[in-house]
Amino acid sequence: MTFRLVYRFGCLLLGWLRLLVRSSAAKDVEILVLRQQLAVLQRSSLKPAFTRGDRAVLASLLRLLSKRHRSALKLLVTPRTVLGWHARLVAKKWTYPPHRPGRPAKPEALRALVLRLARENDGWGYRRIHGELLNLGWTVAASTVWETLRKAGVDPAPQRADRSWAKFLTAQAQGILAVDVFHVDTVFLRRLFVLFFIEHGTRRVHIAGITRHVTTEWATQQARNLLMKLDDTRTVGIRYLIRDNAGYFTEAFDAVFTTAGARVVPILPGVPRMNAIAERWVGSCRREATDRALITGERHLRLVVEEYAGHHNEHRPHRSLGQRCPDAVGAPEPPAVGNPSGVIRRDRLGGLIHEYTQVA
Repeated sequence: MTFRLVYRFGCLLLGWLRLLVRSSAAKDVEILVLRQQLAVLQRSSLKPAFTRGDRAVLASLLRLLSKRHRSALKLLVTPRTVLGWHARLVAKKWTYPPHRPGRPAKPEALRALVLRLARENDGWGYRRIHGELLNLGWTVAASTVWETLRKAGVDPAPQRADRSWAKFLTAQAQGILAVDVFHVDTVFLRRLFVLFFIEHGTRRVHIAGITRHVTTEWATQQARNLLMKLDDTRTVGIRYLIRDNAGYFTEAFDAVFTTAGARVVPILPGVPRMNAIAERWVGSCRREATDRALITGERHLRLVVEEYAGHHNEHRPHRSLGQRCPDAVGAPEPPAVGNPSGVIRRDRLGGLIHEYTQVA
């Protein structure tokens, strides 16, 4: 026990003699380092937790001591770690924050307008909304509309475009006229039939007639009426007529178009995709108009179908036309605008269909 006490006093005496030869500044720095470590220990209960301020203070103080004094000093971390802190501190001072490249953020007004169109038209997909924005003068990509809807938790509707027979339809679209018939059941369980024609090149729809019983004579007369209504230039431009194999499309019906120089192309049995453009319009008319209204009779159905055909021809954007409506094909592009407050809504069919227009 006595020997141990003598040894400890001897060590303390040697340490005191070493301190006598050191400068006051070195001893002050060492005291500050020890005090800073004591403050860290008093602040944390289990494991010492160094903040950014602690690292900066210790790194700055230890740089003032020589290597020999740093190695002799009792530290909570190794001197190498503290010097690493100092190196990162210097690098952070001279490193500028990187500027992330990429597209600029879209204005909040555009996001609000996209969500408004999606909210007020639950059957519109992102492609349909994209076309409406282009008609309103917004320059925006379809992917931006999709991403805006996805981030807002709105599931973009799937694309419904049918690309069957694509090469033929694309190459001959300007000269193709398609005809089809679809039925609508009234509230009194009476079935009415709608005969319509659609031009592939412009997607313009012509409602030929509505009847309870489709006969050969009636269908043939409606075909004559259509050719009389079209101007001579558009009549001569018809090179193909696509129709199905229904019994009322007979040789008399075909003769109306062959006389005008068109070739009749019947679709194959059981392949409705060969008349995809007409079938696509039937689906749109049902989803957006006839399936959302209670049809009372022939007069009511004529009003609904003709009003929807007017919307289709005068306002509804089409992907095949560059998101333009049939009547706007060839017209100049709308001016670019950035004020969503100038967008007004026009209702058709009692609010079943919404059309948006930019106020000048």
